[in-house]
Amino acid sequence: MAMIYIGESPNNLRPITPDPSAMQWGLQDISASDAGRVQNGGNTMYKMRTSQKRKLVLTWTMPTKAQAAAILQAVNPEYFYVKYEDAMTGTWRTMEAYVGDRTAPYKWFNVNGGTRFATLSFDIIER
Repeated sequence: MAMIYIGESPNNLRPITPDPSAMQWGLQDISASDAGRVQNGGNTMYKMRTSQKRKLVLTWTMPTKAQAAAILQAVNPEYFYVKYEDAMTGTWRTMEAYVGDRTAPYKWFNVNGGTRFATLSFDIIER
């Protein structure tokens, strides 16, 4: 079974291969716009959480040109769906998401198709 599945709807998720070399799960608290410190003796902080959003940090090591292209094309739509095993619930979860900045530094370049990237990495952030 693949580590993550991506598609343009929850009903057309496709496995992403190869599996990422590293996958980091994160949870971000979203605070109200008027959250912050107040001017009192203790400088009390009011977080005022309005929601929580998950974030996946994904990295592939030494992907081929074809693998990198397929992965990057899967996350290219403005919004997409991703299915993954959620660390907080301990179950498979599907979320609507968008992708952050993508990087793929070249390891070596070969005009005959042997190009490899040192890594391919990006964040997937819950919408």
